[in-house]
Amino acid sequence: MNNQLKSAGTKSLALLLTAGILSGSVLTSYKSSAQTLNKTQKGGIVGASGGAVIGGMIGRTKGNTALGAILGATVGGAAGAIIGHRMDKQAEEIKRRMPTAQVERVGEGIKVTLGSDILFDVDSYTLKSDTKQQLIDFAKSLNNYQDTDIRVEGHADATGSDKHNLKLSKQRADAVGNFLKSQGVKTSRVEEKGYGEAQPIADNTTEAGRRKNRRVDVAVFADKKMQNDARNGKLSE
Repeated sequence: MNNQLKSAGTKSLALLLTAGILSGSVLTSYKSSAQTLNKTQKGGIVGASGGAVIGGMIGRTKGNTALGAILGATVGGAAGAIIGHRMDKQAEEIKRRMPTAQVERVGEGIKVTLGSDILFDVDSYTLKSDTKQQLIDFAKSLNNYQDTDIRVEGHADATGSDKHNLKLSKQRADAVGNFLKSQGVKTSRVEEKGYGEAQPIADNTTEAGRRKNRRVDVAVFADKKMQNDARNGKLSE
């Protein structure tokens, strides 16, 4: 079984590297002009040169990550550039509404990261009253862009047992997701997931690293209707 898993993992990695090489070879021809392009235009080039293929592969093999959710919804090409323009505008709005959040434009979506210490007290999944206003404002932005889906993910550091961390991270994801729903975000748009300590982004041996690992990530990406409208030329910028 272990050998089979290793083989499958190696094949998946090889496929990703091959796709990346192919994508990179196409992008090389754009190198001289890429510096003058905005994020939306770059997203369109990436999509046209294989971003949709890579995104689909990552979305299927690592669909349990915010990045995978965003890349899995990649359309690419001119349609992807239009979606990217929409996401540019929404990301700027979210940044204004949520000054303590880390807001990143990723591909054709948006990744919002909130430190668990900002949202919750230690070992708690009850939202702090002084951070609820930001989530209220976040929900307003989400409601202004109804044709997106939202994935809320809870993450923990490596202190405590795996079981406890997994449970707490799921409870925290649910707390954020349920609060957004209470503010009018449609339930059908929101998915919550907890990953415990399985997806660290920093060194768990330091307090600074553990602080970064204690977080809630929110992925915002085009729903099926937006994707289809973009492909069919029905989506305006």
